[in-house]
Amino acid sequence: MFRILLADDEGIMLESLKTIILSNFADKCTVATAKTGRAVIEQAGEFRPDIVFMDIQMPGINGIDAIKEIRKFNNSAIFIVVTAYDKFGYAQQALSLGVLDYLTKPVSKKTILDVLIRAMEKVDAEKKKRSEDLKIKEKFDTVIPMVESGLVNTLLFQDAEAASAKEYKSLLEISEDNGYVVIVQFGVPGKNGELENAVGMSVKAQGFYTRFREIVKGYFDCIVGPIMGNKIVLLVPCAEKGFSYEERAQTVERTRNMMHKLDADIDVQFRAGIGDIKPFLELRNSYEEALQSLTGNLRVAQFRDVPNKPFYEENYPDETEREIFHCLEKADMEGMKNAANSFFDWMVTNYRDHFEDVRLKCLEFVLYAERIMFTTGVKQYSFLYRSQYRKEIDEAKDYDTLHGWFIRKLEQCCTNIAAKPKAMTDSAVMKAKTYIDGNYGRDLSLDEVSKAVDISPYYFSKLFKEETGENFIEYLTKVRISRAKELLTDPNVSIKEVCASSGYSDPNYFSRIFKKYEGVTPSEYREKIS
Repeated sequence: MFRILLADDEGIMLESLKTIILSNFADKCTVATAKTGRAVIEQAGEFRPDIVFMDIQMPGINGIDAIKEIRKFNNSAIFIVVTAYDKFGYAQQALSLGVLDYLTKPVSKKTILDVLIRAMEKVDAEKKKRSEDLKIKEKFDTVIPMVESGLVNTLLFQDAEAASAKEYKSLLEISEDNGYVVIVQFGVPGKNGELENAVGMSVKAQGFYTRFREIVKGYFDCIVGPIMGNKIVLLVPCAEKGFSYEERAQTVERTRNMMHKLDADIDVQFRAGIGDIKPFLELRNSYEEALQSLTGNLRVAQFRDVPNKPFYEENYPDETEREIFHCLEKADMEGMKNAANSFFDWMVTNYRDHFEDVRLKCLEFVLYAERIMFTTGVKQYSFLYRSQYRKEIDEAKDYDTLHGWFIRKLEQCCTNIAAKPKAMTDSAVMKAKTYIDGNYGRDLSLDEVSKAVDISPYYFSKLFKEETGENFIEYLTKVRISRAKELLTDPNVSIKEVCASSGYSDPNYFSRIFKKYEGVTPSEYREKIS
């Protein structure tokens, strides 16, 4: 059925057109009418016409402007102008809007039917073309995931050659020579923020994979890899050879938004790790970086925002190793000792005949533990601090003696860390505080401060809150209010000057914020202290 909309301010003309159309095509058409420009726009929104007969001179919005408005939400409608105004200017505008024909009243029945048949044929041709395009797209959409999976496997898990990569890029119409990897992990939350049940999630992912592809492609122009356990790899082509600070921060934020959308649409929890930009044939390195970025407890992490994770031999207890130092940083003596004892037992069980290597590993762990102790500022570093270690380690001739020395040294580090809170002199948060203290008097944003310490806004915001107990805005406001209180002690400085010097441009807003924190307005505070 063709949906035909008739727009004319003359009732007689409307009825004549309607009668001509229905008397010849009643079994093929549904007809609606409108007498004003506004009415035809509203009717077009509800009726979604295939063909519109439009008069130019109508009350309110004229026919030309009405066509422009309808084109904004219905670009497929075919317009036929029928008007009593035989003006070249109107005809020019109508033709520039792509109308099928411009008819001048009076119009014969034959002319109406001829132009209507042409319009119907055009609608049919466009519908047929859309149908064929959809069939091609359906076939293409079936093949594309396989081609994309092939590219991911070739670049990341095989010895990719330039020729094969070029073929894939040609098939997928990729013109960029660089890219980066985003690994999306999904599963059930477990300890330390890790997502578990990889096998179960792999099965479940078969059901949401299509929807997953639709969502991620709405955020990134990317290549989506196959389901690999509880992970799916995204390759994001780009022309840039590396991330600028702004691009890195934007990528993290876009990925966070994508995680929220995935969580909302799919009943699974997601997190993501992002690698750095690499040439296409070196994307395996970006994949490894993205994989390392998943080792922390952040929902979304970019490689340069988190400590790097080494790659271990098969069966190496890397989780136990991480647990030793994780507990050490928290000054969890019992947890640290349990993990250290477990790791020592693994070494003796697997490498009993390699005493020297076990001894070196113990020394490595002790040195790393002490590095954590020194960098947290809990103990002053001395170059000769370890002067007796060579002698002590040489005197450990058996596993029992070595084990005792190993645990004792780790306990000393843990005790020192527990004795004093983590120093923040050289931390990013301390640098941020210093930056805020020096720039609070002007418009200052979280993005600017996080850029000054070279950490993405999301990660900086989380770090600042964890280490200070308050968010960025709260801290900035307290600094500004503190400065305002100092200035208010000087009667020669006006309230307006205090406001500007404290970083506020609106005196009324400054007064409200000051009263919220101090219980009185700036003027009342000055009177009180004087």
